[in-house]
Parts: sequence; structure tokens; C-alpha cells
Amino acid sequence: MRWHRSLYWRVALGVVAFLAAMLVVQAMLFVWAVSQSGRSLPGQSPTRLGMTVALDLANVLERDAKTDLAVYVRDQYAQYAHPFFVLMDDGRLITSGSTTFPEALLGMARARLERRDLPPRRGGGGPLQGPFQPGMPPGPGPRFQPGDRPADRLDAFERGVDRLERDPNGLRFVRPSPIMVAGKMIGVVVVPPQAPFGFLLGRYAPMLALVAGGVLIVGTVLTSLMIFGPARRRLRALETAARQLGAGDLSARAPDRGGDEIAAVASAFNAMADDLAIRAEALSTADRLRRQLLADVSHELNTPVTAMRGYLETLTMPEVVLDGATRARYMTIIADETARLERLIGDLLDLARLEGGGGSLRIENVPVDQLLGRVAARHERACADGGITLTTSVQPGTETVAGDRDRLEQALQNLAANAVRFAPGGSTIRVGARSTADYVTLSVEDEGPGISADHLPHVFDRFYKADGARTGVSGGSGLGLSIVKAIVERHGGRIAVQSKPGRTVFEIVLLRRAGAASPERILRA
Repeated sequence: MRWHRSLYWRVALGVVAFLAAMLVVQAMLFVWAVSQSGRSLPGQSPTRLGMTVALDLANVLERDAKTDLAVYVRDQYAQYAHPFFVLMDDGRLITSGSTTFPEALLGMARARLERRDLPPRRGGGGPLQGPFQPGMPPGPGPRFQPGDRPADRLDAFERGVDRLERDPNGLRFVRPSPIMVAGKMIGVVVVPPQAPFGFLLGRYAPMLALVAGGVLIVGTVLTSLMIFGPARRRLRALETAARQLGAGDLSARAPDRGGDEIAAVASAFNAMADDLAIRAEALSTADRLRRQLLADVSHELNTPVTAMRGYLETLTMPEVVLDGATRARYMTIIADETARLERLIGDLLDLARLEGGGGSLRIENVPVDQLLGRVAARHERACADGGITLTTSVQPGTETVAGDRDRLEQALQNLAANAVRFAPGGSTIRVGARSTADYVTLSVEDEGPGISADHLPHVFDRFYKADGARTGVSGGSGLGLSIVKAIVERHGGRIAVQSKPGRTVFEIVLLRRAGAASPERILRA
């Protein structure tokens, strides 16, 4: 990324430019305020400065009459932040700085030189006080007539104090300070009451530029360290985390300390990363289960298909001579494997429909005694052949259960068939129903060898067989309990199992009546 496209640089340059503009404006306002207030000479008045300069120049000329006053004034008074000028009797005009002065002040200085033989009036060099006198010449300064004596011209300037106070330049009258050498006036020093804006700006410009530059540099450094530095580091950490997440590192997280906008963005990023990690884990689990399911389905389907193909190949071999009994036994095996294959395919389709939400359930109030009676009738012959007793019990208050009659019967039939498969001879299988508040609990209990604790969390997984826990018993396809769980969850209920050697109980919790409670309440019950 080019530097001028960086948000940090653009914001930083904007802040620096704004700070520089504010410093320039403040400097200009400072100079303007000083020029308007007339306080460019702290601690003394313009008249006192004029008298001081006049006395200093008089002493210099008394010591050396050939002294270059222009060089001397420039060297000695260049640091003064208030302008003044010196007008000599030979017409030389010496200024303390590169500025111009109103013509009224220059004319006043010339008139004072022409009246060099008269002493100062009213306090000697002090500012003339008094109201405006009628008959004062009009205009910004006094006007003279030909033939006027020097004394008359000076009097006219002294009477023009009020007019000068209203001068558009804002000047106030200040009496010239004479430069006396050997008792003779050889020049005057005039100090205006206010320093012009341009003069002050030239005087203060170097100092203001130095101060503004220092403040700008220090402000820029502090702004970078205290504002842009931390923000840049935190945004850089957020960018790094985003790149790591994009590269596949699902553990990448951005620092979300603080309560500002960057922390809010980092928190949102971390929440997104957490969600992506959960989804990735779910996808990984789903992919693993899909692969396992394909492997299990292939294995389960391949077993009967292999058996059928082997017997069919044997039956079709012309060189193999089989008697009638052997041929009939082979055909029976083929028929049994075909039925097994058909049941397996049906169970897979049934489980896929239930877990995928396909098919509709007809929810009604199903009589519990009829439901348990059909289960007992279905397994009566198998129990008799195995020497097993199957009993049913319905507690009072458990007359009906809300659900689909056929699906509930299918779930109980699978649990009962599973119990018959593992129950030892001479034992008892108990199928019962009891009520709790708005719920009905259907249970199937057998006295088999039980299921080990390692197998209990997986008994409802597809194709999972815990036959090792019930030694000596051949299992089914491993889909029966998965179908039972899917049926119960489609009803909004829950199923649980408890097992120990000699006692295994499967319990199904359902609503007693349709619409009695929500599925969420059943799952928490």
C-alpha cells in the first residue's frame, strides 16, 4: 500500500495541517491584538522612549559628531518592538525599522525643527492635553498658509490633538523629543503611540515561527505516540488476525481490550471467528460422520450381497451337482439375506426421513394400554421360544400419550426387540408407563448383561453395536436405537438409558396430551 493511501497518514497530515493553521491564526491574532492595544512597550510610554532615544543620540554626537546615526540606531534599537524615527535638521530621516510613518507625524517633526529656538510647552515634550478648539484646520492634519511662522505651525499641530485622535490610522499625538547638542536642537525623535501591524509582524515573525515550529513538532510527536501509535498497532493486530483466519488458522483472534470503536470491531471479528470455528468443527464432524456412514452402509449392504452372490454362483455352476435338500437350504439362505437387505435399506430410508424432517406425524391421544398390548403381542412367540417373560404395567393417570400411533409403536417395538435379543432365558422384560405432571414416561427394562459405561454414550449412534457388552449375542444392523431416538425427537421428547449388569432400562418421556407443553420443556424435564 502506498503511503498516501494509508488512513493513518491522511489523518495524521490532516491533524498536523489543522494544528499549523491554528498556530498561524493565533500568531496573527496576537500581533493584531498587540498593535491595537498599543502595548508593544511594556513598562514605559512612547514619550519616555522618545526622550530616552533623544538623550542617547545627543550623548553619542557630543562624543563623536561624525557618528553614523543610521548604523547606530539600527544596531542599538533593532530589538525594540516599537518603531520610531529620527529627523535631523539636515533633512536626514532615520528609522528604527522598515516601516512607514504617517505624513502628519513627519510634518509635526519638521515644524518642531523649524521652531528649534523655542522651549517645549506644557511640561516639555509631554503629550498635549485638552479639548478640541474651534477653528482647527480640517482634514487628518493641520493645513498651513504661506507666510505662517514656525511657531504658528507648531501651535496648529498642538491644537490638532483631537483631530489626530480621530485619524483613520488610529494615531494619537505624541510631542517630538528634541536632540540637543551644545544647547542647539539638531534633530527630533518621534515615537508613534501604536506600532503598525506589519512592523510587529516582522518583529515577532522569527520568534513566532520558532515557537510554532516547536509546538508543531512536539504536538505531532505526542499525537503520533498517544493517538495514532496505539490505534495503528491495534488495527495492525486486527489485520494480522484477519489474514491468519483467512489462511485457515481458526484459532486467530484479535485483541479486544478497551471500549472504543476498534475494540468493538475486534469483538465482532472474534465473534465471527468463533462462529466460523464452530461451523468448521461441525462441518468436519459432519464430514467424518458422512464418511463413517458411507463405510458402515457399504459394509452392512455388502455382507448380505456377498452371501447372496456366493450361493447364487454356486447354484449356477454346471459342474457342481447339488441334491434337493442342499439346493433348498441355499435358496432359504438367499431369501433370508434378501429380506435382511430389504430391512436394512428400509431402516436407512426411514432414518433419513426422520432425521431430515421428512414425512408428517399424525399427533393424537394414543391409548397407552393398547400401545403396550400390541408390543407384547408382537414379541409373544419370541419370548416363549427364549423362555423369557414379558410383562406390561400402566399406572393410574397414564391413560393416553400424545403422539403418532404407528411411530410410537415402532419405537417401542425396536426397544422390545433389542431387550428380547439380549435377555437371558428365565428373565423378565418389563414394559411400563408412568406419569409425571404433564408427561408420560414409557420404559422398557430387561435383565440382560447390561451395557458398559464406555458404550452408553454411543448406543444411539448409527451402526454402533455394543455386542461386546452382551457377550455371546449377535446384534442387528445397528440402526434400531438410532431410529428410536429420531422418532422420539420428532415428537419433541427425549430418550435416556441406564444400564448395569442385570438391569438395562430405556425411558421415553412424551407429553400426556397433545398441546400440553412445548418440546423445549420436555427436553428440560
